[in-house]
Amino acid sequence: MTNTPIGLDGIRALCAALLPGDDAAEAAIAARQAQLTKPAGSLGRLETLVGWLGRWQGREIPRLDTVAVLVFAGNHGVVARGVSPFPQAVTAQMVENFARGGAAINQLAAVAGATLRVVPLELDRPTADLCTGPAMTEAEFMAAFNAGHDAVAPELDLLCLGEMGIGNTTAGAALAAALFGADGAASLGAFWAGRGTGIDDAGLRRKREAIDAAIAFHGAALGDPLEAIRRLGGREMAAILGATLAARRHRVPVLLDGFVCTAAAAPLARLAKGGLDHALIAHASAEHGHKALAGRLGMVPLLDLGLRLGEASGAALAVPILRAALACHAGMATFAEAGVAGRDA
Repeated sequence: MTNTPIGLDGIRALCAALLPGDDAAEAAIAARQAQLTKPAGSLGRLETLVGWLGRWQGREIPRLDTVAVLVFAGNHGVVARGVSPFPQAVTAQMVENFARGGAAINQLAAVAGATLRVVPLELDRPTADLCTGPAMTEAEFMAAFNAGHDAVAPELDLLCLGEMGIGNTTAGAALAAALFGADGAASLGAFWAGRGTGIDDAGLRRKREAIDAAIAFHGAALGDPLEAIRRLGGREMAAILGATLAARRHRVPVLLDGFVCTAAAAPLARLAKGGLDHALIAHASAEHGHKALAGRLGMVPLLDLGLRLGEASGAALAVPILRAALACHAGMATFAEAGVAGRDA
């Protein structure tokens, strides 16, 4: 696969031609699970996680030798509306903190046995105010998308995705609202928007008003999932979308982090049936709206620890769960090997 830039039509063409997972590998994993020294299904989701890994890696014994964490960072013009208690400068400051090894994700990636790469995207040039125009031009959106797409190494066994960007829970909530509505709620902003990094009541009101204003301004154009993320998202969100699609093309399973990350990848589920089958939500964020978004996508997060940090923190935390699942699958004896009588013996 080359790094030739992809355009909007190219994204649609790729989504129309997504390859399915490996049925044979998943079936072989299920057959082995049935012979391991345990009651059928007794390891619960650990069993299905191994099947998911094998399905997308195309391996009867999956591997987690090469695991990467990718964190994309971007700034948002909507911050000028008072939707965050922190200034935009914090995004670049946190990127520097990542580089020094001082953030939570540095520690969690090390525990997960994963490499960490942080990709800042034009932090000195925030997106436009999504309430009064598209957040990104088509060229800006595609540049960020392609940066994410090209950041995914084909040889990965697993990819963890995350983001950093002051104001991006506003963009994420607006995108979720555009993609999935709100079941007749009086205000889309009230349904999807939470306190993000800890905004007060007045700030939360401004945030919800900004989301409602953005949805009203862009109107019918938001019916196209790519237009929705271009008009309402951020560069880091476009990059996550690109990375998630690249992972599918490379047959790399993906762990999505919290609310913003899930919202950024969600257009794939709208663009193609099963477009996110190679991805799992790593954790249920404490951010308002994330569990609703997971429900809209028909996905059950792996962990629920009350996290709302971003940075791929929840995705990295889920990696040891996958390692444990794989260790049981590959290392346990079968009934025959252990000389243990099976259920019907």
